[in-house]
Amino acid sequence: MPTSHMPHTRNTPGQVMVASLIGTTIEFYDFYIFATAAALVIGPVFFPSDDPTLTTLAAFMSFGLAFVARPLGGLLFGHFGDRLGRKTTLVASLLLMGSATVGIGLVPGHAAIGLWAPVILCVLRFAQGLCIGGEWGGAALLATENAAPGRRAWFGMFPQLGPSLGFLLANGVFFCMLVTLDDAAFMAWGWRVPFLVSAVLIGIGLYVRVSLTESPVFAAARSRRPNDGMPVMTLLRRNKRALVQGTLVMIACYAIFYITTVWTLNYAVNGLGLDRGTLIGLLCVAILGMAIATPLSALAADRYGRRPVVAAGLVFTIGVGAALGPLLASGTAAGVFVFFALGLTAMGWIYAPMGALLPELLPTEVRYSGAAIAYSLGGIFGASLAPYGAEALRYAGGASWVGGYVIAMSLVSLASLATIHETRTQTW
Repeated sequence: MPTSHMPHTRNTPGQVMVASLIGTTIEFYDFYIFATAAALVIGPVFFPSDDPTLTTLAAFMSFGLAFVARPLGGLLFGHFGDRLGRKTTLVASLLLMGSATVGIGLVPGHAAIGLWAPVILCVLRFAQGLCIGGEWGGAALLATENAAPGRRAWFGMFPQLGPSLGFLLANGVFFCMLVTLDDAAFMAWGWRVPFLVSAVLIGIGLYVRVSLTESPVFAAARSRRPNDGMPVMTLLRRNKRALVQGTLVMIACYAIFYITTVWTLNYAVNGLGLDRGTLIGLLCVAILGMAIATPLSALAADRYGRRPVVAAGLVFTIGVGAALGPLLASGTAAGVFVFFALGLTAMGWIYAPMGALLPELLPTEVRYSGAAIAYSLGGIFGASLAPYGAEALRYAGGASWVGGYVIAMSLVSLASLATIHETRTQTW
């Protein structure tokens, strides 16, 4: 049914861009502040031990817990997103994410309440994973289903910019805490401030999203054929191949990002003895590479296609993995910064086209569920064990083995990409 025949008010391009960008920025801010805290403070505060390696591994396991929850969040929010609509589901995910994040900032440490501290922390981290599992798919669909013809990668880039901005904001707040507080104050209470600040950001995001109308593509699909069944069952019956393809093509993107931002940060502090504040500042500069690569990649994906652009990013990521060992072996902040910049630029280039590619693999009636689940399953295989596995590999064979992990993940994603048909000209 043509859009002009539907009793539906379209969102303006500006509304779509702002709503998709601000939502993912806030949700990924919430998600990333835990990643930074896991590298710096979660271990000593919630998992104290006489063995620093065990403390670090426990912190990384709590970090990875959210990735286990993400496919469940994709399933849960995807079900309601495909049944009830994109807007309502996105509002719910943002509200629940904010509640979990503020809760983490309020949980007393192990010294105050013993084993209850890590238990409560893990429950709230699991809740973060559920919400982020539903957020990305809805934001990508909000953008792409409102996009003009031939502009889906560009519109789909705005939710993809959210992680860059959320990461910069998260590390910027941590940087302010580190440079204004001494170590004792930071460990005692300063690390909690970024989590509590989330309450203000969530209020802004909710205000923006409540003003939206439903996606016209979804509204048209519902008017033709109401979806009263279980979208995930339809997905598994008819779209298993696309689900596997989307999952595997995402894993290198996740692996390079979290090895760069979580494992390398931790290794630089605890293994190389570099200053926390200096490293956070360098990350804030390096993330600009990701922020620049994201729109450039989106423009290229609309012009040349999703497959060649993603393939170029994956080949570049293989080179970054090969450079990891030599750069960190220098033991200098300069070497670490170069790896930060290369890794985040690679991630931005691969990540941008995914906002269009994953939704384009799937039909409208299961698009939310399928894109969200594929995105989240990619996180399990590419990210949940990345810091933990990288630390185990470093212990076994050194930093060059961690680079080998990045290369292996990139090859898996390349193999999956080779099985995906070009989706740039596909109509919805």
